[in-house]
Amino acid sequence: MSSTVAGLLQVGLLIVALAVVYRPFGDYMARVYTGAEHSKVERAVYKVARVDPDSEQRWGTYALGVLGFSFVGVVLLYVLQRVQSVLPWAYDRGNVPPGMAFNTAVSFVTNTNWQSYVPETVMGHTVQMIGLTVQNFVSAAVGLAVAMALVRGFVRSRTDRLGNFWVDLTRGTIRVLLPVAFMFAIVLVATGVVMSLKSGVDVDGQLVATAPVASQEAIKELGTNGGGVLNANSAHPFENPNAWSNLIEIFLILVIPVSLTRTFGTMVGDRRQGYVLLGVMGALWSAMLAVIWAAEASGLRPLEGKELRFGVPSSALFANTTTATSTGAVNSMHDSFTGLGGGGALLNMLFGEMTPGGVGTGLYSILVMAVIAMFLAGLMVGRTPEYLGKKLGRREVTAAAVSILAMPTVLLIGAGVAAVLPSTQGALNNPGAHGLSEILYAYASASNNNGSAFAGITVTNDWFQASLGVCMALGRFVPVVAVLCLAGSLAGQRKVPVTAGTLPTTGPLFATLLGGAIVLVAALTFVPALALGPIAEALL
Repeated sequence: MSSTVAGLLQVGLLIVALAVVYRPFGDYMARVYTGAEHSKVERAVYKVARVDPDSEQRWGTYALGVLGFSFVGVVLLYVLQRVQSVLPWAYDRGNVPPGMAFNTAVSFVTNTNWQSYVPETVMGHTVQMIGLTVQNFVSAAVGLAVAMALVRGFVRSRTDRLGNFWVDLTRGTIRVLLPVAFMFAIVLVATGVVMSLKSGVDVDGQLVATAPVASQEAIKELGTNGGGVLNANSAHPFENPNAWSNLIEIFLILVIPVSLTRTFGTMVGDRRQGYVLLGVMGALWSAMLAVIWAAEASGLRPLEGKELRFGVPSSALFANTTTATSTGAVNSMHDSFTGLGGGGALLNMLFGEMTPGGVGTGLYSILVMAVIAMFLAGLMVGRTPEYLGKKLGRREVTAAAVSILAMPTVLLIGAGVAAVLPSTQGALNNPGAHGLSEILYAYASASNNNGSAFAGITVTNDWFQASLGVCMALGRFVPVVAVLCLAGSLAGQRKVPVTAGTLPTTGPLFATLLGGAIVLVAALTFVPALALGPIAEALL
């Protein structure tokens, strides 16, 4: 069987698996976030945290909950790394340096999982398990909570309440992420993924690092986190031993973002709305997969930087999936991709990672873009725009604009400053257009909370640790606050009836408009930078 046929079969199996779980899992998540009952475990959590689960919050209070919880997470994770040497299972790895600890704490709390360190030599198992893995769960649950708050903004009418952040956080963690991650951790162990508290095993006189990988690998992919327990990430045979584990990990990356479109349709009472979003996501995901696959298959050195067990098709599929979501896991070296192939992975992030995006973040990002698309349509026909029965006025469009402009602003400022700093030249392994692509990729990955890297750039100095950390924080929390403001404004409105002048949002016209808006915003914002980086490299 040729690698192309094997790759097509893998894509086919992936699509079938997602189709099988789409309806039941999507509807299950809708029930999770709309049900009134609280489990005994959840009530115990609320009692300890002194939370009234039956009270609801205004958008500002909800936002303060997100920001406060995340800030405490950054502080605790930072302290945990700084005292690593006194913790069990540290294996003499010492305390993490301050700059690296700050960068890592912000990275995992923002669901970015950017790693400026070698896990096998820097992080002990205790920090990995009770620090990084816990954030893998709760940072994903925060994304789910914000997405549900925005959906409630469309569903509710004449209210200033969006739900309770602490309830949404708890339910997302306990009812969605924990059971699925637990089940697939066992599945991954069955495929050969390592699960050990030892520091390493002796292989022909050489110590090969081990870790409790399977339990972290499952939530790393399911929560669209991406930070590897081992430095080679999903190219390491202990994290991704064979073709079946590779397919399972890609499935885990996509299953929640894809199924959330069904959740959205169910919650708004019109599942066709979710199908349209899924269609746009799927079309852009498929188009970029074709670009990356074709570029890598036709390159001068097609296997350079690829995991030879998987070859070009599976490497392209994994790279496309991990950058189209906010995952950042890798099973091949993106820095060794062709100019066009690496540029395709970069462009996935520049779309805003909504094709299909991360856990929760993909849904709320594409809904914000739907607001922008309807605003553009309103400008063209001279009519006040509406979406799902809600008027889109100045406040709503301003909140949406702030959300979509936050990422390009911090990305381009950060990359621009880094490009002119003299010290950056010493951090690059490649000159010219590819070197600029490495800089752009680093800041795109941080600002979009992705976490993957063109590893040809060394980001361990204080400038990169601090600036990338700031980009992660702003790229995460500015859109979150803007989205919650949008949700609060929408919830306060009453629904307007559908008339002959209302643009239908369940057909190909709206899908084309939405997809075009996504591409147009990315093109207008990033084409100059891309022209100097991956496009110039592809033309050489």
